[in-house]
Amino acid sequence: MSSEFNDQSCHGQGHTEQRTSHHSDKVKKNLITRLNRIEGQIRGIKSLIEKDTYCDDVITQISATQAALNGVGKLLLEGHLRTCVVERIQEGDEEIIDELLVTVQRLMKK
Repeated sequence: MSSEFNDQSCHGQGHTEQRTSHHSDKVKKNLITRLNRIEGQIRGIKSLIEKDTYCDDVITQISATQAALNGVGKLLLEGHLRTCVVERIQEGDEEIIDELLVTVQRLMKK
């Protein structure tokens, strides 16, 4: 997967600038495809609830959707580590480590 992130770069270090990330077209397409699928799963769950589907079946679909969303988070985290974090460490900005730890904690809560 690492080659997918080679044309990705992060801009706007510091707290006063807006920070952005530029994903390669391949990564962006992958993320959008995954999110579109998740969006469909959410609509499906809503439909199951509207149809009074058996709770265990709905919970199974919720679990699958959470796993898919976690996959998106992992993909973004990998790209962030390989690009933004490395770039900022190379620039001498060690505050990125604290930011990264907070980000990982947020992902692990789920």
